Amino acid sequence: MDELSKKLSKLKLTLGEYDEIVKILGREPNDLELKIFSSMWSEHCSYKSSKKYLNGFPTTAPWVIQGPGENAGVIDIGDGMAAVFKMESHNHPSFIEPYQGAATGVGGILRDVFTMGARPIANLNSLRFGTIRRDDKTSKYQRYLVRGVVAGIGDYGNCMGVPTVGGETFFDDCYNGNILVNAFTLGVCKADEIFYGRAEGVGNPVIYVGSKTGRDGLGGAVMASDSFTEENKSLRPTVQVGDPFTEKLLLEACLELFKNDYIVGIQDMGAAGLTSSSFEMAGRSGSGMVMHLDKVPAREEGMEPFEFMLSESQERMLICAKKGHEDKVLGIFKRWDLDAEVIGEVTDTGNMELFWHGKKVADIPIDPVGENAPILDRPTKRPAYLDDIKEIKADINSLDVNKTFDKLIASPEVVDKSWIYDQYDSMVQTNTIKGPGKLDASVVRVKENGVSIALSSDCNPRYCYIDPYKGAAAAVVESGRNAAMSGAKPKAITDCLNYGNPENPEIMWQFAKGCEGIKEACKELNTPVVSGNVSLYNETNGVGIYPTPAIVMVGVNKDANKTLPSSFQKEGNSIYLLGKTADDFGGSLLLKEMFGEVSGELPELDYEKELKLWELVEKANENGLLKSAKDVNVGGVAIALYKMSASSSLGVEVESGFEDKLKLFSESFSRAIAEVGDDEKFEELAKSIGVDYKKIGTIKGKKFIVDEIQRDVEVLEKIYKNFFKELIESDL
Repeated sequence: MDELSKKLSKLKLTLGEYDEIVKILGREPNDLELKIFSSMWSEHCSYKSSKKYLNGFPTTAPWVIQGPGENAGVIDIGDGMAAVFKMESHNHPSFIEPYQGAATGVGGILRDVFTMGARPIANLNSLRFGTIRRDDKTSKYQRYLVRGVVAGIGDYGNCMGVPTVGGETFFDDCYNGNILVNAFTLGVCKADEIFYGRAEGVGNPVIYVGSKTGRDGLGGAVMASDSFTEENKSLRPTVQVGDPFTEKLLLEACLELFKNDYIVGIQDMGAAGLTSSSFEMAGRSGSGMVMHLDKVPAREEGMEPFEFMLSESQERMLICAKKGHEDKVLGIFKRWDLDAEVIGEVTDTGNMELFWHGKKVADIPIDPVGENAPILDRPTKRPAYLDDIKEIKADINSLDVNKTFDKLIASPEVVDKSWIYDQYDSMVQTNTIKGPGKLDASVVRVKENGVSIALSSDCNPRYCYIDPYKGAAAAVVESGRNAAMSGAKPKAITDCLNYGNPENPEIMWQFAKGCEGIKEACKELNTPVVSGNVSLYNETNGVGIYPTPAIVMVGVNKDANKTLPSSFQKEGNSIYLLGKTADDFGGSLLLKEMFGEVSGELPELDYEKELKLWELVEKANENGLLKSAKDVNVGGVAIALYKMSASSSLGVEVESGFEDKLKLFSESFSRAIAEVGDDEKFEELAKSIGVDYKKIGTIKGKKFIVDEIQRDVEVLEKIYKNFFKELIESDL
């Protein structure tokens, strides 16, 4: 039993799970079968800790074509066109090997989208790093990670010819031992030409296409289902190696394939490689499958069956073709200089039968691998720290407004990240209307029907730390507000739920509350969840990250020509503050930057007010009343105005009307800054919808004047555009 316990521990399986495996097989598993169960029942593949809480997510709406359960989600965007999108995490690999970890994260999410039949037209990324401002070992290492991750994302996306149009980057000490790299891709296709990951039809051939299989990425799914310790931080062999040039060939070959009626289904080989793709394809259809592993194209000599099944080598797909069309499928991929081999066929046995040089080496019932996968009911406990941080200890009233402003505008969270996005090709394909650095949502054009799609990634981990429920809901609301500020109607989300160790009851409580918050917000805003990902065990040596449920909202504007900017446009236009401002400093940037404190409480979310704000911006934009709009969030009104001014080189004269000028930094919800061209008509519309509004100033000159804050716009511009570059390159 000791020897078995050691083996199970290495494979991250429990004795109880082993007993269930024996019951499923009706016998003891061999080593290959045990490793297959280990991968399929890993946290990363089975969602065994999170599945309980994911049930109940709103997933349907008239515009939803495909919700969770496939490679990516799909929504109708009008005129027979569909948008296909998803977000995935590549956190652990990116901490171990930042360049390849980030690059293969991009490659994987691209495959999830184009395997559905869609051509990718936009990438986003949501990045979280530790502290980068100090001159110590930790900060230097974090700056190294930033540089590696950004290079990996840029090189892969640029080589693929898919624009990286935006994203978010956040810095906090809680990520010092576990950075987060979440990648998002959106593609478009005809709504009636979507392909699914299914294998059915007895005798239909199973075809392997793409790169050869090597030993890279072995154990990746299991590695991603464990916390970091001093012993396992250098698991480089578990990190995949990407080749974007091969992926570009694979993309074009797949899109050519989809023009013909040759296949039943297609699946990306992602986590757990050939294992997950084959089991998922057969499992969705209740089929069986035979595979001959010695026919899988190999990159290295002497590879064993388990290596072919569990390798996470990149740029590979599994296809179920229609019998009789094998040669046509093989011909397409070989024309694109890719490996393509028939390695098996669909059966009606319900089992996965694996052969090695004619000998059967594994025989596993397929359905039980999914159906009997553990669903854990882990204990939950409200974290004790919440009582300690409920009250704000800092004396906010002691602050000087000017000194506070100067400190906040130089925060890495606030300043322009052009050093990052300048490494990304954001204009390739010529669909980008509003790219990185343009504030709030990014926007891409769909040439086939003239609509535009707004994309916004958002999550404030400080909010989620002080209130996991409201913080997660606020992430949905904020990403939706960003999309609305571009003139689009928010339609649906994809999520990437990044949390700590689920074996800690306090972490599971955070996760459970986060899921409840997302459910509530998506239901109230009518923006269903159509795809997503869960990443747990984001901790090092027992220290977990803040709860980070990253949300990407996708919105649709029927007229791409009416995309609304988020930077000031023209001198003389009026500036309006929409929504009400209170003393809301819980989890605020002010508390973090001025006092090093993360504490307080979040205000209530008023979904009715939020929806009215979106409606006002959408209708005012349709009627040509708005020239620009930006939401008010991190850092409050002062920071929103600063970003709009510094990014446009236009000055402002603003009187907030706040009796307490520190309200300039309040982070009350459901607010926006609007640049208005016709005051009278705009105010009339705002009244009719029921949105609180106040004209607070005008765009004027080259001075930034907000109450007692007075700065030259040129000075603010230099801080905004240069600070991050100087910081990130400080030790080069």
